[in-house]
Amino acid sequence: MPSYIHNKIKRALRLIPLTALLCPANVIAASLAPETSTAWEQYIAAAKMRMEQRLALGKTFLWVDESPERLSRVRSGEVVISPASAQNPKRVPGGLIHDWIGAVFVPNVELANVLEVVSDFASYKDYYKPTVVDSKMIESTDAGARFSMLLLNRSMLMRTAFDTDYESCYVRVDRRHGYSLSRTTRVQEIEDYGAPAEHLLQKGQGTGVIWGLFSIARFLERDKGVYIELEAIGLSRDIPASLRWLIDPMVRRMARSALSTSLRQTENAVWSHVEAALPTEDRRRFVAGAFTSGK
Repeated sequence: MPSYIHNKIKRALRLIPLTALLCPANVIAASLAPETSTAWEQYIAAAKMRMEQRLALGKTFLWVDESPERLSRVRSGEVVISPASAQNPKRVPGGLIHDWIGAVFVPNVELANVLEVVSDFASYKDYYKPTVVDSKMIESTDAGARFSMLLLNRSMLMRTAFDTDYESCYVRVDRRHGYSLSRTTRVQEIEDYGAPAEHLLQKGQGTGVIWGLFSIARFLERDKGVYIELEAIGLSRDIPASLRWLIDPMVRRMARSALSTSLRQTENAVWSHVEAALPTEDRRRFVAGAFTSGK
């Protein structure tokens, strides 16, 4: 047998367990159990507490400030991504909790410029496409905001969509510091998305790729720019033990890539927003300054 045919067969055989895991007969059977929801709420409560502890005297507000090497990489224009804990994903009864943290530095902008972009929920469909297909503001008050997003999830063998609602609040620490908390209040999978037969499933039913999302974003204006950190936490179905050797590395790669892309898209949205607000004669100078600052 020619070697190239042998290699193709080997690659095909490696995909058989993944195909079996993701076939409709298996993924539709996934459902969110009460004990999984309880573990999720406990994890979110602990994440909020860790955020509050960062505000204490003597604590570092930014994750990048915990490591000179990490700070240097971000300051030079790199997007730095890392698991937020040693056990990632964390296995809970009936599910997995994925917890990643990343940071980017946007030079030559102010905190107000960043907040104008990240609080413009209706424009997320423009900032974060193609993952965000649609976004709408539901309600905005002094206490926070409620908004919705239609999310498209793409993987090697699956294309799924989710209709989601969120609640978000921003906490101003001082003129240069602030952080936001956002979480899903509703996640419903759209089966057969894009086909004539597409329909909305009940909450907690479907593939189990996304059961819940929670994020903590930190912002600090310093060093003639703004540091943006994002801790993204997600809840999904568990992976059968026999397939973890194959699926776990793929999940980690996709999560790292998704967070890196999101931070870079945020940076680009801030640049575009600031540039658009400038008089025409100032735009070239602004762009030139951006590139010389390491963008």
